[in-house]
Amino acid sequence: MIQLSDIELLRGTKSLLKNASATLFPEHKVGLVGANGCGKSSLFALLKGELTLDAGEFLIPKDWSIASVKQETPALDISALDYVLQGHPEYYQCRVALQQAEQAQDGAKQAQVHQQLELMKGYSIEAKAGELLHGLGFSNEQISHPVSAFSGGWRMRLNLAQALIRDADLLLLDEPTNHLDLDAVYWLERFLRAYTGTLVLISHDREFLDAVVDQIWHIEQQKINVYKGHYSQFERQKAERMAQHQALFEKQQEQIAHLEKFITRFKAKASKAKQAQSRVKALERMEKLAPAHADSPFDFEFAEPTALPNPLMTLDGAQAGYGDVTVLNKIKLNLVPGSRIALLGRNGAGKSTLIKLLAGELSPQAGDVFTHQGLRIGYFAQHQLESLDLSASAVTHIQRLDPKASEQSLRDFLGGFAFNGDRALEPVAPFSGGEKARLVLAMLVYQKPNLLLLDEPTNHLDLEMRHALVMALQGFEGAMVTVSHDRHMLKNTADEYYLVDNGEVTQFGYDLDAYYQWLLNANKEASKKPETETKAHSSSNRKEQKRLEAEFRKSVQPLKKEIEKLEKSLDKYSDQLSTIEQQLANNDLYQEENKAQLTELLAQQAKITPLLNDVEESLLLALEELEEKQTSFEQSLEL
Repeated sequence: MIQLSDIELLRGTKSLLKNASATLFPEHKVGLVGANGCGKSSLFALLKGELTLDAGEFLIPKDWSIASVKQETPALDISALDYVLQGHPEYYQCRVALQQAEQAQDGAKQAQVHQQLELMKGYSIEAKAGELLHGLGFSNEQISHPVSAFSGGWRMRLNLAQALIRDADLLLLDEPTNHLDLDAVYWLERFLRAYTGTLVLISHDREFLDAVVDQIWHIEQQKINVYKGHYSQFERQKAERMAQHQALFEKQQEQIAHLEKFITRFKAKASKAKQAQSRVKALERMEKLAPAHADSPFDFEFAEPTALPNPLMTLDGAQAGYGDVTVLNKIKLNLVPGSRIALLGRNGAGKSTLIKLLAGELSPQAGDVFTHQGLRIGYFAQHQLESLDLSASAVTHIQRLDPKASEQSLRDFLGGFAFNGDRALEPVAPFSGGEKARLVLAMLVYQKPNLLLLDEPTNHLDLEMRHALVMALQGFEGAMVTVSHDRHMLKNTADEYYLVDNGEVTQFGYDLDAYYQWLLNANKEASKKPETETKAHSSSNRKEQKRLEAEFRKSVQPLKKEIEKLEKSLDKYSDQLSTIEQQLANNDLYQEENKAQLTELLAQQAKITPLLNDVEESLLLALEELEEKQTSFEQSLEL
């Protein structure tokens, strides 16, 4: 286990952690949270051995292997697959040694290396690297591309895969979902749940934390406060303490009144029933969670748009793409005030292409795009962070939008985005990614748009800013189209979902969780080989094919029975764990008189969680084995 006892970490003369203590047990999964600058990254550096303590004691098993994600990726000529395999030094060294022995025709050396590979189960490592890359969104073709051919975001995915290839005792992940789309986030979530080592995770994605971790370390006031359970449970426990403050209560009541006003206004209208229902859900959630954000440095809202024409924009049979390449066909979309649409779809399907078409960055290749004269678009995309004037201050950026505004009024406005004091007057150049994203959002809010187009707006934003953005979006009166991998934001700001797939944009429904099942089914279908006309279509070959198919079905029957058994066990443990977590969500349980019951439930949770993880891992391996057998069999029929 890892033991931190009365530690102190300094950054210059500033003390980040002082007399802080915590214990991390093997196989536990910890979410590390806290305000920006509180010391999360410094604690990571300590765990990696890059920092030494200024005081206190830090104990970590000497034989533990540690994996973390590199922040830089050189433009190498080696393939993506080889780059990922380098993350497993022992295997990669054996791989190189085997190639050298084969070239030298050294049989004894080859036998020795093969024995080493057998001991480390090395023959499955290359397959695992392929699975990691596929899970993170790389195609079969991309796996063989050189590292230098990928953009910065994709290179970060390569770094993540390289960190995951080795079964390290301690895995340290700092914002691993930042450069992922929703599909890859789902995959990574499943991978980490099945991970058998110890995990410390920094993330600003609350649903991701809820799904992966079983403990929260909250750095606050130079201490590490340990909370059992996932992030939402931590928020509830933290909120209980803060809810005693009258100022918090008054602030929350204002937010509740704002949502109730919307619900009362639109609940009776059939056309607005879905929007009203989403606010009801947001209200239920907010009443539990808002107190945990009472000390947030962010406080802003969208002003009422100057005009709200209806419709704002209509697409009728529009076609979008780049040059002669068409990405999307026959798009029909009607955006009216109150439209709250989230776009779903696999990586590369065309979600960002549609956003660019709506923003006017792309002209339609065919069809019509009608815009109202009073349309005012607020567009957020990652490339806008790069277009900021690095020599100008935050105040200057807003001043260019409104030259007549006083400097004090602009500084007051920027204070809602935590640009306080002299920070609002400093050049943008040294700003962090999160600060640049906040400035772009501030510029967007200031312009009073009536149509918001948001392409991954939460990248680089911390939990407090994400919460503030969600609250502001809930009060926005115009139309909104969003692409995001942040499920919490989507569930609390979108009323309906559209699926971008196979060149089409179609209405998907109102349930984000249904997309996960669609994704599983789509991936399963994509793995099937299309039927081809071959010699097997002759009468004699059809008989032979049927015989082989019968033999194959018989050969995989034991594996299918094992999968069925594992699925039943998975359902059983999932139900048990869900029941326990529902009981743990009861705030009364954390009272002193219920300590025995809480201890018993936590013990049950600690017992069932590893069992569930083991079953999940076994099921994944069994499904992969079945898929490999199926693929191998289908390929043999084609030969």
